[in-house]
Amino acid sequence: MPDVPETINEIDTRIAAIRENLRQLVEQASADSGARDEELISQRISEQEALLERLTTRRAELAARR
Repeated sequence: MPDVPETINEIDTRIAAIRENLRQLVEQASADSGARDEELISQRISEQEALLERLTTRRAELAARR
């Protein structure tokens, strides 16, 4: 997994991309059927949510330094 960016602008860009990924994954989960597909999508959503949390935390840390 790539390192967390060091600027707020980079983090904001990554956050936007992750939110779009999550939106697409949720849509895909709604459209797909089958336990294997659901499990894979659920795992990917969990990974994206964890990364979003890390980026959001890092963004808050950087903003607090300003």
